[in-house]
Amino acid sequence: MRFGVLGFVAALFATVAVGAEARADDVAARAARLHRSAIVIDTHEDVPWELREHWADLGKDGATKHVDIPRLKKGGVGAVFFAVFTSAELAEKGQSAHVALELVDIIDRVVADHPRDLVAATTAAQIRAAHKAGKVAVLKGMEGGHALEDSLGILRVFHRLGVRYVTLTHTNSNNWADSLGDFTRTPYDPARTRKHGGLTAFGKEVVLEMNRLGLAVDVSHVSPETLRDVLAVGKAPPFASHSSCRALTDNPRNLTDDQIRAIAAAGGVVMINASSSFLDDDALKAARASKSAARADMKPTEPERKLTTLARYVDHIEHAMKLAPGAVGLGTDFDGIPDPPADFADVSYFPKLTEELLRRGHSEREVRDVLGEAFLRYLERVEQRAASPL
Repeated sequence: MRFGVLGFVAALFATVAVGAEARADDVAARAARLHRSAIVIDTHEDVPWELREHWADLGKDGATKHVDIPRLKKGGVGAVFFAVFTSAELAEKGQSAHVALELVDIIDRVVADHPRDLVAATTAAQIRAAHKAGKVAVLKGMEGGHALEDSLGILRVFHRLGVRYVTLTHTNSNNWADSLGDFTRTPYDPARTRKHGGLTAFGKEVVLEMNRLGLAVDVSHVSPETLRDVLAVGKAPPFASHSSCRALTDNPRNLTDDQIRAIAAAGGVVMINASSSFLDDDALKAARASKSAARADMKPTEPERKLTTLARYVDHIEHAMKLAPGAVGLGTDFDGIPDPPADFADVSYFPKLTEELLRRGHSEREVRDVLGEAFLRYLERVEQRAASPL
């Protein structure tokens, strides 16, 4: 009798284990099917700067830290925004527009060199067409409004060159918009970069001209007051191209719950950054300690980095989804960050994200929204606003 009971219990556990394994296999199979058909969009990758520093053929494995065409294909990526990033130091030297033009040229050259795999795009319709053709759509997003050099004419030139969003500031405030500053500094002092109390009168002109042109207004990096002014003056919804959730990680670059709700209420979207220092408080402390050591000229041979997990990245996505259903997507900051999650290390890992979202019980529609559909709807709204009189 005792053997019979033990045998029954063992059989029961075996059945449960087989059932769990079958469910896991089913989720994996569903995820693979869904990911193949979905349009996966990453709204912030710093590939151009990496290629400017160390030129490589993007068609070859390992071209940059986190991105190349083989890994884009493995990750099932449908569209990327390559960042036209210029630093505060370039702005101080009067070279930001110059370098931004070089980066635009790099993007155009990369696309031209790989016509079988990449195609230039500027609209939501072109992204969908690229996906249908089995190519990766490459779009341009400018990071750092100082590269406009206080000129609406230069803004219009970059629009003609294919730029489709502008991050109003980087870690530096410019002459017309306040930044929230450098979050890696210890202690973090927001007053260091507060010059205008938000947008100046000219800054409001910049936002309205972007709305008229169909350039998305990116509020990642801006001060709370600048975001407030963008929401008040803008005629088209803004978005955050690469910011995570302040409620989960106390990084000033992350958005508060109220900011996430406000962006979504205006018709915008929030794209979640994959940097461990945006996702995990311990990783943020490690990043700050490493920066402090470098500033003190201690020159550590290997900077201390704490890497978080894909699960933590999905925690931030889920938190934003609860606040802004249908208005959350992916803005990894790959090639612009030193610390992606250990198990979400580059663009080839996007299928794992799809599987994790399904495993947590999200519907296929919700997952498609996160992967790209939410952003496509947003981009269409920006385009529609540009097609109507302001």
